[in-house]
Amino acid sequence: MINGVKIKKLKVIPDERGRLMEMLRTDDDFFEKFGQVYMTSTYPGVVKAWHKHEKQADNMACVAGMVKAVLYDARKGSSTFREINEFYMGIHNPLLLHIPAGIYHGWMCVSADEAIVVNAPTETYNYERPDEQRLDAHGSEIPYDWRRKDR
Repeated sequence: MINGVKIKKLKVIPDERGRLMEMLRTDDDFFEKFGQVYMTSTYPGVVKAWHKHEKQADNMACVAGMVKAVLYDARKGSSTFREINEFYMGIHNPLLLHIPAGIYHGWMCVSADEAIVVNAPTETYNYERPDEQRLDAHGSEIPYDWRRKDR
């Protein structure tokens, strides 16, 4: 696994009224600080990638549908430099994915319905000077093929 990346298996607690699922707690060993919380959705087959942050760490969970989240370590001094990790997360595999700064990341909706991702990053979004670097999802900078792999 890429150095600094953490996954937390999320526990779903159902009852006759519905369900509860905690995602991030201040007593989690990887919790740094709170910046904001937002949700984003992705339509089936759509890829949202690549981007990374210089300061911000992300804490993401897919709460509806399923995504294939992919990470690429772009940190030159890292012991896992250029390593790629894949995580299937969502309704069938509830995970919280902690992504440290310097890691390019993105995801593809792999469910038949729209996927909803909730993120609790460590920083608030700065509209004037966003902490975000982007690459083309299908470019050659990151050696990853988003096409479905029917093995």
